[in-house]
Amino acid sequence: MDAGTAVQPEGSVGEVFGAFLKLGLTSFGGPIAHLGYFRDELVTRRRWLDDQAYADLVALCQFLPGPASSEVGFALGLKRAGLPGALAAWTAFTLPSAILLVLFAYGASLFQGPTGEGIIHGLKLVAVAVVAQAVWGMAQKLCPDKQRAGIAVAGALIAIVLAGSLGQIVAIVFGALLGLVLCRNLDVPSPLHTRFPIGRRFGAAALLLFFLLLIGLPLLNQAFGNQALAYLDAFYRSGALVFGGGHVVLPLLEEAVVQPGWISETSFLAGYGAAQAVPGPLFTFAAYLGAAMGPEPNGVLGAALCLIALFLPGMLLLLGTLPFWDALRTRPKMQAAMAGTNAAVVGILAAALYSPVWTSAILSPYDFALALIAFVLLTVWKTPPWMVVVLMMAGAVIFALIPAS
Repeated sequence: MDAGTAVQPEGSVGEVFGAFLKLGLTSFGGPIAHLGYFRDELVTRRRWLDDQAYADLVALCQFLPGPASSEVGFALGLKRAGLPGALAAWTAFTLPSAILLVLFAYGASLFQGPTGEGIIHGLKLVAVAVVAQAVWGMAQKLCPDKQRAGIAVAGALIAIVLAGSLGQIVAIVFGALLGLVLCRNLDVPSPLHTRFPIGRRFGAAALLLFFLLLIGLPLLNQAFGNQALAYLDAFYRSGALVFGGGHVVLPLLEEAVVQPGWISETSFLAGYGAAQAVPGPLFTFAAYLGAAMGPEPNGVLGAALCLIALFLPGMLLLLGTLPFWDALRTRPKMQAAMAGTNAAVVGILAAALYSPVWTSAILSPYDFALALIAFVLLTVWKTPPWMVVVLMMAGAVIFALIPAS
């Protein structure tokens, strides 16, 4: 039986939901930390699969666009209890942080005066430190040699010169082409060691749906001019282009929602900072945006719409790729193109670190000092992100009150 052959699920939907609800409530620290929590709970303690199978699954999800830890969780739910189990895993892991961020969106209007403005500014400073940490960590992992470092620099230059989504797409395509030329001698990973209860026809249908939505949503939006379709198009397109890690969604979403005027840059970055303080996937930032954006549908309905739209392309690609992964991953050209793509997105994220993250948050030497402290706490001291959020909000409030004293 090969990897494209469907197998019977091994557990129940309720079991999957309970396991991932626990993870959704306790998994702080970003996607790499999430993968560690998953391994401890589902490989070591529950023994849903072995370490080699888990490592292979992680490799696949890091290869694909989208939120790697959520894709791993979705695939584990799929393996354990079929498609209902996959949906249960995603829902349970995503819901806690999504609810917290929607509540923050509803309460954002309460942050008035020096104290409230200091709290919002503290969240923007957290965003500076978190994105800088992401650029540093991704550069070490994805740009370990001169070739890929050069691709990253080229990606940053393209993203700066060609502002907006066009520059990001051009940088990704250019990175893939350079990867084919410069990254041809990569090690090919070992074959996949686990099977899933879906066949190749289902996988092909999922891939077809992915491309139909990617092409069709912009056309429907132009034809009907409906705001709900505009949200679906913007968030689905952003989710489809997130190569290299969840933080890469920041420049994509900033272009998609701030530039049209749906939300202010200050509110956007405050929400991104708040997303660092909650457990679960960073992509639940979409729930905050959907609730906080001005044009209707917003609120709870907007949060649900944007959340599903951002996650959907990665999940469709995962379902479409699982039955074919053995054949795809052994092709050197595919490996080389993805290596170049991943290097290019490091450059895209570095460009976003400067604008809008740095330029809107670092307004004084005090801001720089606080952001530097946050960066050191995250990277050297390994301080939990929620604690860094609290410290930065407190520091920013103190500095906001000093002139008034």
